[in-house]
Amino acid sequence: MLLLRSITRITIVTTSLLVRACHAAAAYSELSYLDDPELGANLERHPDPNDEHHQNMVYVGRHDADGRRMSRMHDNSIKYIFGTSYDDNHRQIDEDALQHFDGPDVWHDLPKHDHRKTRAQVLKEQRHSQVSERGPKPFGHVDTHRLDGGVVPAQVVSVEPFFIDAHLVTNQEFGQFVSATYYETEAEHFGWSFVLSSFLPVGLQTNESMEVDPDVSHWVVVKGASWKHPEGLHSHYKLHRLQHPVVHVSHKDAAEYCAWRQKRLLGEREWEAAARAGHYGPNNRTLYEWGEEQDWSVASQYANLWGNGSFPNENLAEDGWRGTSPVGSYAPNRLGLYDMTGNVWEWMRGGKHKARIVRGGSYVDSLDGSFNHAATLGARATLHGTTTAGNVGFRCAKAPQRRTEYHWQWHDEGQHGQLSVEDQFGKRDYVPQKEWEDLHDDGIFEDEMDEELGVVRKKKKVVKKVEILSTEL
Repeated sequence: MLLLRSITRITIVTTSLLVRACHAAAAYSELSYLDDPELGANLERHPDPNDEHHQNMVYVGRHDADGRRMSRMHDNSIKYIFGTSYDDNHRQIDEDALQHFDGPDVWHDLPKHDHRKTRAQVLKEQRHSQVSERGPKPFGHVDTHRLDGGVVPAQVVSVEPFFIDAHLVTNQEFGQFVSATYYETEAEHFGWSFVLSSFLPVGLQTNESMEVDPDVSHWVVVKGASWKHPEGLHSHYKLHRLQHPVVHVSHKDAAEYCAWRQKRLLGEREWEAAARAGHYGPNNRTLYEWGEEQDWSVASQYANLWGNGSFPNENLAEDGWRGTSPVGSYAPNRLGLYDMTGNVWEWMRGGKHKARIVRGGSYVDSLDGSFNHAATLGARATLHGTTTAGNVGFRCAKAPQRRTEYHWQWHDEGQHGQLSVEDQFGKRDYVPQKEWEDLHDDGIFEDEMDEELGVVRKKKKVVKKVEILSTEL
């Protein structure tokens, strides 16, 4: 009995020592990483992405074999084939290209080039080379497919991990923003917005005096139409539309809302990475969100589109809705994201003011592109930044937390004023410094001899500003 107790104690002690050894090894691993001479000691370790969660947002990034989010200590970006769903060029891309891609392509706005040349050299060759027969192209130009408006040819791209709203921003959510900030949308400021002609009262549908969009005559200028009044003053969002996506918002309106939520608009490459939901390679890249089936009975389960009726006057509401539908009414994609195809177009960050990018298609689009856009995963269009219409909304994104980096900043009397004054008795009194000591009470300060000036100067340890190159135009 005594021998058994001794063995049990030894086993418990041994197990305890093994656990402590594992914790010590993990701590040593982190410390050795922080003491890496190439990185320096002014870096914190990367936050664990598995500890970060945001309400009603979905994480889009690489996961390991156990389904856990990969840390920034490894390459955790998503590499996939971006562009129109109709272009067969993606089938010629080798799967290996997705594994050995060099990372975020910050050069993507420049055509074929030699990476050994500097950016200035490439731009100079572009500006002074012989003009092609097709004519010069403006900065940011991309060729698009005639059916879905997607970028051609398809190409391998990479995006950093991000969080994305699971559903489109609703009227109720946008109303909270307006109530808190007294924000006035551009449609409210200008006093009108575009409404689909078949949504107007019967008497106005045949009124030839009404202004229309010169390019698409079925979009009519309606005075008083805005996010509050989707079809004009006779309608209101509070009448059974609180959970519908907000519409009649411009690019600026969308960006302001996201900033208020401490988020931002999506980049279109981020959006497509989320929309494809794992269908990233040449062998699993699908035409639609639900696969390859070009059948309305299947599509109506996943997307709010126009259907089999004659556009723009006949919508049979085969999917249950003539116009917008409440968010979450259709099945989500594999990542848990709703309405990535159909319902309303979504504003993207980037582009130009006269050509802002929208993705995803809307309730006026078709399956095959026989009218308006084909509602594929590559569906893309551009609108003027101030455009507001009854089929354009948005959702927001957020970047994951990053580690904090520090550097030392010298006190500059020219910028911050004199640090101290000395009286006739030799006593030194420190002067409060605007935007320096008084704003950094929790900072670390040190005195150090400046060998060049031969004087002792004060310095502080401050957070280093991090600038990230976007892969979006």
